[in-house]
Amino acid sequence: MSAEPVSVYTADAIVTGSLILSPGWIRVEGARILEVGRGSAPGTVPVTSAPIALRGTVVPGFVDIHAHGAAGLHFAEAVDREIEPAIDWHARRGTTTLVASLATDAFPRMEEQVAALAPLVRDGALGGIHLEGPWLSPEHRGAHEATLLHPPATDEVRRLLADPAVRMVTVAPELPGGLEAIDSIVAAGAIAAIGHTSCDFATATAAFDHGATVATHLFNGMPALHHRMPGPVGAALLDDRVVAELILDGHHLADGTVAIAARLLGDRLVAVSDSIAATGQPDGEYTLAGTAVSVRDGVARVAGGGSLAGSTMTLASAFRALVERQGFSLLEAVLATATVPAGALGLSAVGSIRAGGFADLVVLDGLTVSAVMRRGEWLGATPTR
Repeated sequence: MSAEPVSVYTADAIVTGSLILSPGWIRVEGARILEVGRGSAPGTVPVTSAPIALRGTVVPGFVDIHAHGAAGLHFAEAVDREIEPAIDWHARRGTTTLVASLATDAFPRMEEQVAALAPLVRDGALGGIHLEGPWLSPEHRGAHEATLLHPPATDEVRRLLADPAVRMVTVAPELPGGLEAIDSIVAAGAIAAIGHTSCDFATATAAFDHGATVATHLFNGMPALHHRMPGPVGAALLDDRVVAELILDGHHLADGTVAIAARLLGDRLVAVSDSIAATGQPDGEYTLAGTAVSVRDGVARVAGGGSLAGSTMTLASAFRALVERQGFSLLEAVLATATVPAGALGLSAVGSIRAGGFADLVVLDGLTVSAVMRRGEWLGATPTR
Protein backbone atom coordinates (compact mmCIF):
# COMPACT_ATOMS: atom_id res chain seq x y z
CA MET A 1 0.00 0.00 0.00
CA SER A 2 1.44 3.40 -0.99
CA ALA A 3 1.83 6.13 1.60
CA GLU A 4 -0.49 9.12 1.63
CA PRO A 5 0.83 12.08 -0.42
CA VAL A 6 2.56 14.79 1.63
CA SER A 7 2.11 18.43 0.64
CA VAL A 8 3.43 21.68 2.06
CA TYR A 9 1.45 24.90 1.75
CA THR A 10 2.84 28.34 2.46
CA ALA A 11 0.95 31.59 3.01
CA ASP A 12 1.64 35.18 3.96
CA ALA A 13 -0.53 34.66 7.05
CA ILE A 14 -1.92 31.57 8.80
CA VAL A 15 -4.34 32.11 11.69
CA THR A 16 -4.16 28.88 13.65
CA GLY A 17 -6.75 29.55 16.35
CA SER A 18 -4.13 30.46 18.97
CA LEU A 19 -1.68 32.67 17.05
CA ILE A 20 -0.89 34.19 13.67
CA LEU A 21 2.06 32.87 11.65
CA SER A 22 3.15 35.55 9.19
CA PRO A 23 4.45 34.05 7.01
CA GLY A 24 3.78 30.41 7.78
CA TRP A 25 3.57 26.92 6.37
CA ILE A 26 1.49 23.76 6.85
CA ARG A 27 2.53 20.19 6.04
CA VAL A 28 -0.39 17.89 5.20
CA GLU A 29 -0.47 14.13 4.80
CA GLY A 30 -3.76 12.70 3.61
CA ALA A 31 -6.57 14.08 5.74
CA ARG A 32 -4.34 15.29 8.61
CA ILE A 33 -1.96 18.12 9.38
CA LEU A 34 1.51 16.83 10.20
CA GLU A 35 3.24 20.07 11.12
CA VAL A 36 2.73 23.83 11.23
CA GLY A 37 5.50 26.40 11.31
CA ARG A 38 6.46 30.04 11.11
CA GLY A 39 8.56 31.56 8.33
CA SER A 40 9.62 29.72 5.20
CA ALA A 41 9.06 25.98 4.93
CA PRO A 42 12.32 24.20 5.84
CA GLY A 43 13.97 22.40 2.96
CA THR A 44 14.44 19.31 5.11
CA VAL A 45 10.69 18.67 5.40
CA PRO A 46 9.84 15.56 3.32
CA VAL A 47 7.17 16.27 0.71
CA THR A 48 5.70 14.54 -2.33
CA SER A 49 5.91 17.71 -4.43
CA ALA A 50 7.31 21.25 -4.21
CA PRO A 51 5.73 23.61 -1.62
CA ILE A 52 2.55 25.30 -2.88
CA ALA A 53 2.18 29.03 -2.17
CA LEU A 54 -1.42 29.89 -1.31
CA ARG A 55 -2.82 33.25 -2.29
CA GLY A 56 -4.46 34.85 0.77
CA THR A 57 -4.86 34.33 4.52
CA VAL A 58 -5.39 30.78 5.76
CA VAL A 59 -7.79 30.13 8.65
CA PRO A 60 -9.30 26.92 10.09
CA GLY A 61 -12.41 25.54 8.47
CA PHE A 62 -15.49 27.03 10.11
CA VAL A 63 -17.41 24.94 12.66
CA ASP A 64 -21.18 25.49 12.73
CA ILE A 65 -22.85 23.82 15.71
CA HIS A 66 -26.37 24.97 14.81
CA ALA A 67 -27.62 24.55 11.23
CA HIS A 68 -30.85 23.07 9.93
CA GLY A 69 -29.99 22.82 6.24
CA ALA A 70 -29.30 24.63 2.96
CA ALA A 71 -29.71 24.27 -0.79
CA GLY A 72 -33.41 23.47 -0.49
CA LEU A 73 -32.83 20.66 2.03
CA HIS A 74 -33.47 20.30 5.74
CA PHE A 75 -31.41 17.77 7.67
CA ALA A 76 -34.66 16.42 9.09
CA GLU A 77 -35.42 15.12 5.59
CA ALA A 78 -32.60 12.57 5.82
CA VAL A 79 -35.25 9.90 6.48
CA ASP A 80 -36.65 10.35 2.98
CA ARG A 81 -33.89 11.81 0.79
CA GLU A 82 -30.16 12.42 0.55
CA ILE A 83 -29.07 15.55 2.38
CA GLU A 84 -25.39 15.43 1.39
CA PRO A 85 -25.89 18.32 -1.08
CA ALA A 86 -26.70 20.61 1.87
CA ILE A 87 -23.52 19.50 3.66
CA ASP A 88 -21.48 20.10 0.50
CA TRP A 89 -23.09 23.51 -0.03
CA HIS A 90 -21.93 24.66 3.40
CA ALA A 91 -18.49 23.07 3.00
CA ARG A 92 -17.78 24.89 -0.24
CA ARG A 93 -18.47 28.15 1.59
CA GLY A 94 -15.99 27.35 4.34
CA THR A 95 -18.02 25.40 6.91
CA THR A 96 -16.05 22.17 6.96
CA THR A 97 -17.66 20.89 10.19
CA LEU A 98 -21.42 21.01 10.50
CA VAL A 99 -23.69 19.86 13.31
CA ALA A 100 -27.15 18.99 11.98
CA SER A 101 -29.90 20.60 14.03
CA LEU A 102 -33.29 18.91 14.18
CA ALA A 103 -36.26 21.13 14.99
CA THR A 104 -39.25 19.82 16.94
CA ASP A 105 -41.21 17.04 15.26
CA ALA A 106 -43.37 14.14 16.39
CA PHE A 107 -41.26 12.02 18.73
CA PRO A 108 -41.22 8.84 16.56
CA ARG A 109 -40.24 10.97 13.59
CA MET A 110 -37.33 12.50 15.54
CA GLU A 111 -36.11 9.00 16.38
CA GLU A 112 -36.14 8.19 12.67
CA GLN A 113 -34.28 11.41 11.87
CA VAL A 114 -31.54 10.62 14.39
CA ALA A 115 -31.21 7.10 12.98
CA ALA A 116 -30.95 8.46 9.42
CA LEU A 117 -28.31 11.08 10.28
CA ALA A 118 -26.18 8.96 12.61
CA PRO A 119 -24.27 7.16 9.80
CA LEU A 120 -23.24 10.55 8.40
CA VAL A 121 -21.81 11.43 11.80
CA ARG A 122 -19.95 8.14 12.04
CA ASP A 123 -18.34 8.57 8.60
CA GLY A 124 -17.36 12.17 9.36
CA ALA A 125 -19.69 13.97 6.94
CA LEU A 126 -21.36 15.62 9.96
CA GLY A 127 -19.85 16.70 13.26
CA GLY A 128 -22.89 15.53 15.22
CA ILE A 129 -26.62 15.98 15.72
CA HIS A 130 -28.26 18.76 17.73
CA LEU A 131 -31.79 18.21 19.04
CA GLU A 132 -33.59 21.55 19.20
CA GLY A 133 -36.84 20.23 20.61
CA PRO A 134 -39.26 18.89 21.58
CA TRP A 135 -38.58 19.93 25.21
CA LEU A 136 -39.02 23.68 24.69
CA SER A 137 -41.22 26.47 26.04
CA PRO A 138 -44.43 27.20 24.10
CA GLU A 139 -44.11 30.87 25.12
CA HIS A 140 -40.78 31.21 23.28
CA ARG A 141 -41.22 28.59 20.60
CA GLY A 142 -40.26 30.66 17.54
CA ALA A 143 -41.00 28.48 14.50
CA HIS A 144 -41.43 25.26 16.50
CA GLU A 145 -44.86 23.64 16.28
CA ALA A 146 -46.62 24.36 19.59
CA THR A 147 -48.69 21.18 19.66
CA LEU A 148 -45.54 19.03 19.60
CA LEU A 149 -43.77 20.74 22.51
CA HIS A 150 -43.87 19.04 25.90
CA PRO A 151 -41.84 18.48 29.08
CA PRO A 152 -39.10 15.86 28.85
CA ALA A 153 -39.92 12.32 29.91
CA THR A 154 -37.16 10.07 31.20
CA ASP A 155 -37.79 7.38 28.57
CA GLU A 156 -37.80 9.92 25.72
CA VAL A 157 -34.50 11.40 26.82
CA ARG A 158 -32.95 7.96 27.10
CA ARG A 159 -34.17 6.88 23.66
CA LEU A 160 -33.06 9.99 21.77
CA LEU A 161 -29.65 9.96 23.45
CA ALA A 162 -29.02 6.26 22.91
CA ASP A 163 -26.94 7.04 19.83
CA PRO A 164 -23.70 8.94 20.59
CA ALA A 165 -24.14 10.81 17.29
CA VAL A 166 -26.37 13.18 19.29
CA ARG A 167 -23.84 15.77 20.46
CA MET A 168 -26.10 18.52 21.86
CA VAL A 169 -29.65 18.90 23.14
CA THR A 170 -31.47 22.18 23.79
CA VAL A 171 -33.89 22.16 26.72
CA ALA A 172 -36.10 24.73 28.44
CA PRO A 173 -34.93 24.07 32.02
CA GLU A 174 -38.08 25.46 33.69
CA LEU A 175 -40.23 22.66 32.28
CA PRO A 176 -41.16 19.84 34.67
CA GLY A 177 -38.23 17.45 34.57
CA GLY A 178 -36.05 19.98 32.75
CA LEU A 179 -33.15 19.95 35.20
CA GLU A 180 -33.31 16.17 35.45
CA ALA A 181 -33.17 15.99 31.64
CA ILE A 182 -30.00 18.10 31.72
CA ASP A 183 -28.53 15.62 34.22
CA SER A 184 -29.34 12.76 31.83
CA ILE A 185 -27.95 14.57 28.78
CA VAL A 186 -24.67 15.26 30.55
CA ALA A 187 -24.50 11.70 31.90
CA ALA A 188 -24.92 10.39 28.35
CA GLY A 189 -21.86 12.35 27.25
CA ALA A 190 -23.73 14.96 25.21
CA ILE A 191 -23.77 18.73 25.61
CA ALA A 192 -26.78 20.26 27.36
CA ALA A 193 -27.93 23.67 26.14
CA ILE A 194 -30.71 25.97 27.30
CA GLY A 195 -32.89 27.79 24.81
CA HIS A 196 -36.43 28.50 23.65
CA THR A 197 -37.03 29.05 27.33
CA SER A 198 -39.12 31.20 29.65
CA CYS A 199 -36.84 30.61 32.62
CA ASP A 200 -35.63 33.23 35.06
CA PHE A 201 -32.07 34.01 36.13
CA ALA A 202 -32.11 31.54 39.03
CA THR A 203 -33.40 28.66 36.91
CA ALA A 204 -30.86 29.34 34.17
CA THR A 205 -28.11 29.36 36.77
CA ALA A 206 -29.44 26.10 38.18
CA ALA A 207 -29.31 24.62 34.68
CA PHE A 208 -25.66 25.61 34.43
CA ASP A 209 -25.03 24.12 37.87
CA HIS A 210 -26.53 20.87 36.55
CA GLY A 211 -24.06 20.87 33.68
CA ALA A 212 -25.59 22.85 30.80
CA THR A 213 -22.75 24.65 29.01
CA VAL A 214 -24.36 26.29 25.97
CA ALA A 215 -26.97 29.02 25.55
CA THR A 216 -28.80 28.41 22.27
CA HIS A 217 -28.97 31.55 20.05
CA LEU A 218 -28.69 33.95 22.99
CA PHE A 219 -31.35 36.70 23.16
CA ASN A 220 -33.58 34.90 20.63
CA GLY A 221 -36.22 32.50 21.89
CA MET A 222 -36.02 33.70 25.50
CA PRO A 223 -37.09 36.64 27.72
CA ALA A 224 -35.30 39.91 27.04
CA LEU A 225 -32.64 41.19 29.44
CA HIS A 226 -34.46 43.49 31.88
CA HIS A 227 -32.97 45.62 34.64
CA ARG A 228 -35.07 43.84 37.28
CA MET A 229 -35.25 40.44 35.54
CA PRO A 230 -31.91 39.51 33.99
CA GLY A 231 -33.26 36.11 32.97
CA PRO A 232 -31.33 33.52 30.96
CA VAL A 233 -29.52 36.21 28.97
CA GLY A 234 -28.00 37.73 32.08
CA ALA A 235 -27.15 34.32 33.52
CA ALA A 236 -25.36 33.19 30.36
CA LEU A 237 -23.44 36.44 29.96
CA LEU A 238 -22.12 36.20 33.52
CA ASP A 239 -21.33 32.49 33.79
CA ASP A 240 -17.81 31.60 32.65
CA ARG A 241 -18.81 27.93 32.33
CA VAL A 242 -21.12 28.74 29.43
CA VAL A 243 -20.61 29.58 25.76
CA ALA A 244 -23.34 31.49 23.96
CA GLU A 245 -24.48 31.14 20.37
CA LEU A 246 -25.14 34.37 18.45
CA ILE A 247 -26.84 34.62 15.03
CA LEU A 248 -24.97 37.42 13.27
CA ASP A 249 -27.16 37.98 10.23
CA GLY A 250 -28.02 41.58 11.11
CA HIS A 251 -31.67 40.66 11.73
CA HIS A 252 -31.67 38.50 14.85
CA LEU A 253 -29.46 40.92 16.79
CA ALA A 254 -28.64 44.62 16.54
CA ASP A 255 -24.97 45.46 16.19
CA GLY A 256 -25.02 47.16 19.60
CA THR A 257 -26.44 44.02 21.20
CA VAL A 258 -23.68 41.94 19.64
CA ALA A 259 -21.09 44.44 20.91
CA ILE A 260 -22.40 44.20 24.48
CA ALA A 261 -22.49 40.41 24.34
CA ALA A 262 -19.02 40.22 22.81
CA ARG A 263 -17.56 42.45 25.53
CA LEU A 264 -19.02 40.24 28.28
CA LEU A 265 -18.53 36.87 26.63
CA GLY A 266 -14.96 37.30 25.42
CA ASP A 267 -13.80 33.93 24.14
CA ARG A 268 -17.15 32.32 25.03
CA LEU A 269 -18.86 33.71 21.90
CA VAL A 270 -19.95 31.11 19.33
CA ALA A 271 -21.17 32.30 15.94
CA VAL A 272 -23.84 30.04 14.43
CA SER A 273 -25.82 30.22 11.21
CA ASP A 274 -29.14 28.62 12.28
CA SER A 275 -29.48 28.18 8.53
CA ILE A 276 -32.59 26.61 7.06
CA ALA A 277 -33.38 24.93 3.72
CA ALA A 278 -33.89 28.35 2.10
CA THR A 279 -30.17 29.13 2.53
CA GLY A 280 -28.66 29.54 -0.93
CA GLN A 281 -32.14 29.55 -2.48
CA PRO A 282 -34.40 32.29 -3.88
CA ASP A 283 -36.96 34.10 -1.77
CA GLY A 284 -40.19 32.16 -1.48
CA GLU A 285 -42.27 29.82 0.64
CA TYR A 286 -40.61 27.08 2.68
CA THR A 287 -41.29 24.93 5.75
CA LEU A 288 -39.37 24.31 8.96
CA ALA A 289 -40.48 21.26 10.93
CA GLY A 290 -43.94 21.53 9.42
CA THR A 291 -44.26 25.30 10.03
CA ALA A 292 -44.81 27.48 6.97
CA VAL A 293 -41.96 29.96 6.50
CA SER A 294 -41.78 32.94 4.14
CA VAL A 295 -38.42 34.27 2.97
CA ARG A 296 -38.30 37.88 1.78
CA ASP A 297 -35.04 39.67 1.00
CA GLY A 298 -33.24 36.70 2.51
CA VAL A 299 -35.02 37.01 5.88
CA ALA A 300 -36.99 33.95 7.03
CA ARG A 301 -40.12 34.44 9.13
CA VAL A 302 -43.05 32.29 10.16
CA ALA A 303 -45.63 32.82 7.41
CA GLY A 304 -47.94 35.74 8.07
CA GLY A 305 -45.25 38.05 9.41
CA GLY A 306 -44.47 36.11 12.57
CA SER A 307 -41.27 35.31 14.39
CA LEU A 308 -37.91 34.92 12.71
CA ALA A 309 -37.47 31.31 11.57
CA GLY A 310 -33.77 30.59 11.38
CA SER A 311 -31.57 32.35 8.85
CA THR A 312 -30.21 32.10 5.32
CA MET A 313 -26.63 32.99 6.27
CA THR A 314 -23.32 31.15 6.34
CA LEU A 315 -20.53 31.22 8.91
CA ALA A 316 -18.39 32.95 6.29
CA SER A 317 -20.77 35.90 6.45
CA ALA A 318 -20.67 35.76 10.27
CA PHE A 319 -16.86 35.91 10.10
CA ARG A 320 -17.07 38.98 7.89
CA ALA A 321 -19.65 40.62 10.18
CA LEU A 322 -17.44 40.13 13.24
CA VAL A 323 -14.49 41.82 11.54
CA GLU A 324 -16.31 44.56 9.64
CA ARG A 325 -19.13 45.46 12.04
CA GLN A 326 -17.63 44.51 15.41
CA GLY A 327 -13.97 45.31 14.87
CA PHE A 328 -12.80 41.79 15.69
CA SER A 329 -9.25 40.84 14.79
CA LEU A 330 -8.82 37.87 12.46
CA LEU A 331 -7.76 35.75 15.43
CA GLU A 332 -10.84 36.77 17.45
CA ALA A 333 -13.10 35.98 14.48
CA VAL A 334 -11.44 32.56 14.08
CA LEU A 335 -12.09 31.82 17.74
CA ALA A 336 -15.82 32.60 17.36
CA THR A 337 -16.34 30.70 14.10
CA ALA A 338 -14.07 27.69 14.57
CA THR A 339 -11.99 27.19 17.70
CA VAL A 340 -14.55 27.94 20.43
CA PRO A 341 -17.50 26.07 18.85
CA ALA A 342 -15.29 23.03 18.25
CA GLY A 343 -14.14 23.11 21.86
CA ALA A 344 -17.68 23.56 23.16
CA LEU A 345 -18.75 20.27 21.57
CA GLY A 346 -15.51 18.41 22.23
CA LEU A 347 -14.60 18.18 18.54
CA SER A 348 -10.86 18.05 19.15
CA ALA A 349 -9.72 17.33 15.57
CA VAL A 350 -11.23 20.49 14.07
CA GLY A 351 -11.44 24.21 14.79
CA SER A 352 -7.71 24.99 14.70
CA ILE A 353 -4.69 24.51 12.48
CA ARG A 354 -2.40 22.21 14.44
CA ALA A 355 -0.39 19.04 14.11
CA GLY A 356 -2.64 16.00 14.33
CA GLY A 357 -5.83 17.86 13.45
CA PHE A 358 -7.84 17.45 10.28
CA ALA A 359 -6.57 19.41 7.31
CA ASP A 360 -9.63 21.66 7.14
CA LEU A 361 -8.52 25.01 5.75
CA VAL A 362 -10.18 28.13 4.41
CA VAL A 363 -8.26 30.56 2.22
CA LEU A 364 -9.48 34.15 2.45
CA ASP A 365 -9.03 36.83 -0.18
CA GLY A 366 -9.55 39.78 2.14
CA LEU A 367 -12.64 38.55 4.00
CA THR A 368 -14.05 36.49 1.13
CA VAL A 369 -13.69 32.71 0.99
CA SER A 370 -11.64 31.92 -2.12
CA ALA A 371 -10.82 28.24 -1.51
CA VAL A 372 -11.64 25.45 0.92
CA MET A 373 -9.78 22.28 1.88
CA ARG A 374 -11.69 19.59 3.75
CA ARG A 375 -9.90 16.56 5.14
CA GLY A 376 -6.89 17.30 2.98
CA GLU A 377 -8.78 17.67 -0.31
CA TRP A 378 -9.47 20.96 -2.08
CA LEU A 379 -13.13 21.49 -2.89
CA GLY A 380 -12.22 22.95 -6.25
CA ALA A 381 -8.97 24.21 -7.71
CA THR A 382 -5.92 24.81 -5.50
CA PRO A 383 -5.65 28.58 -4.89
CA THR A 384 -2.00 29.11 -5.88
CA ARG A 385 -0.32 32.46 -6.37
